[in-house]
Amino acid sequence: MALPTRVKLVEVGPRDGLQNEKQPVGAATKIELVHRLQAAGLTEIEVTSFVSPKWVPQMADNAEVMAGITRKPGVRYAVLTPNMQGYLAAAATRPDEIVVFASASEAFSQKNINCSIAQSIERFRPVVQAAQAQGIAVRSAISCAVGCPYEGEVAPERVELVARLMREIGVEYVGVADTIGVGTPLKVQRAMEAALKHYDIGAVAGHFHDTYGQALANTLRCLEMGIWQFDTSVAGLGGCPYAKGATGNVATEDVVYLLHGMGIETGIDLDRLVDAGQFISDALGRKPQSRAANALLAKRER
Repeated sequence: MALPTRVKLVEVGPRDGLQNEKQPVGAATKIELVHRLQAAGLTEIEVTSFVSPKWVPQMADNAEVMAGITRKPGVRYAVLTPNMQGYLAAAATRPDEIVVFASASEAFSQKNINCSIAQSIERFRPVVQAAQAQGIAVRSAISCAVGCPYEGEVAPERVELVARLMREIGVEYVGVADTIGVGTPLKVQRAMEAALKHYDIGAVAGHFHDTYGQALANTLRCLEMGIWQFDTSVAGLGGCPYAKGATGNVATEDVVYLLHGMGIETGIDLDRLVDAGQFISDALGRKPQSRAANALLAKRER
C-alpha cells in the first residue's frame, strides 16, 4: 500500500451538485458558494456548465456566475462544455479548465446526449483543440464507469475504450465516474485499472456517488492504489436525472474527514468547509447530506 501524503479534491458542488435542483438557485447564491469554498481551501472548483438552458435550466446564469466570482490566486475555475457552441460561450468567461464527458455505456450516451460514444468523442475533438490553442486545460469524465441504469454492469473494457479515445483526442486528465453509485471497491479498482492503461496515475481521478453508501469505501480503495485526485461535492449535493434513486456525489466534508484522519494533507479547513455546506443547504431548505458535517454541527450546538 502506497498511500499518497497529499490529496487534491476537485469541488463539483456548484456545477454537478446544483444542476439537477428543481428550485431555482440564484446567481448570487452560487457565487457566494464558490467564494466560501475557495476560502475553505479548495483549489479547483467546477463552477458551472455551458449547456442549453432548455436541458439544464439551473445553469442558464453561467456567464453571470463566472463574471461575479472574485478570483483567488492559485484556484482553478472549471466549466463543463458539451460541444463547440458551449465552448465558445464558455471561453468568453475565461475558465482555467473545461470539462468534457463521455459515457462508458452506449445506452446511457444515447439517453443522455442523444449520440453514440464514438460520436460524442468526435464532437469533443474540435473543442479540445480550440481549448488547448487558447491555453485552457482540458479534463474529461467517463460516466457510468461501473454501472448503467439501462445496461446494468459496465465492463472495464468499456472504460478502457473511452480512456483510449479521450487520450487520442488530446485530453490531459480523466475522471472515472460511478455516476449512479452502484460501485463497490473491487469493481471500482477494475475500472480505474482500465483507465490507467492510457493515463498516468497523476492524471486519473475518482468520482463517486453514494447511492448505496459505498463512496468512501471506493475512495479508500483508490487511495490504496496511489490515486490522489477525487471529485467531491460540498454537503453531498447532486444526483443523476437519468438514474432513479441515484444520490449526490460523495460529500466533500466526509472525504476531508477521512483523509485528515489518515494523516493525509488536503489544504482544506474542515470547519470552513462545513460552514460552506451549511450555507448552501440553508439556501436549499434542507440539512447537509454529509454525515461528518452533521456530526460536527451537532457538536458545535452542544
